[in-house]
Amino acid sequence: MLAHILITVLQVASTFYLTVVLLRFLLQLARADFYNPISQFVVKATNPLLRPLRRLIPGWGGIDGAALVLAVLIQALTYVLILLTLNNGLPAFNPITLLTWSALTVVGLIIKIYFWSVVAIVVVSWIAPQSHHPAIQLVAQITEPVMRPVRNVMPPLGGLDLSPIVVFLILSVLTEVVQRMAMAAGLSAIGVGL
Repeated sequence: MLAHILITVLQVASTFYLTVVLLRFLLQLARADFYNPISQFVVKATNPLLRPLRRLIPGWGGIDGAALVLAVLIQALTYVLILLTLNNGLPAFNPITLLTWSALTVVGLIIKIYFWSVVAIVVVSWIAPQSHHPAIQLVAQITEPVMRPVRNVMPPLGGLDLSPIVVFLILSVLTEVVQRMAMAAGLSAIGVGL
C-alpha cells in the first residue's frame, strides 16, 4: 500500500512539472506572449533545468529541443523511480524501452494539453467571448497553431466555427494511436496508463 501511495505522489508531482516544461515548449512553438504572468511563471519554473541543457541542445526552427529532451528525461526518471518502488530495486531493463515509454508519455501529454486547451477555448467562447484574462489569452495562443490549419481548410460556416470539432477528432485519433503504441511497447505492464 505504501508503494502505491509513493507511486501516486511521484506521478502527480512529475506530471505537474512535466506539464510546465511542455507548456514552455508549446508557448515557444506558438510564439505566445512572453510578458503574460503565466508565461513568466513557466519560464521561472523551467529555467533552472533548461538553461544548462540549452548549452548542449540548441533550438532549431522555433522548436525548443532542450525542453523536449528535458521532458523525456523527467519522465524516464519517473519511470525508473516507479520501477524501483515496485521491485524494491532496479530490475534489468532495456534503456531503449525506457526512452520509448518516456517519449510516448510526453507525446500523450502534449495531446492532452491541446485537447483540454481546445475545450477551454470552446467553453470560454460561449461564456465570456470578450474576456481578456491572461490565462484565456495564453490558452488561445497555444491552440492557434493547431486550429489555424483546420480553419484555413474549413472556414466558418455562417459565423459558426466548426474547426474545434475537427481538431477534437484529430486529437482523439492521435490519442488512440499513442495508446496502441504504448501498449505495444509494454507500458501498461507497469500499471501506468496514458
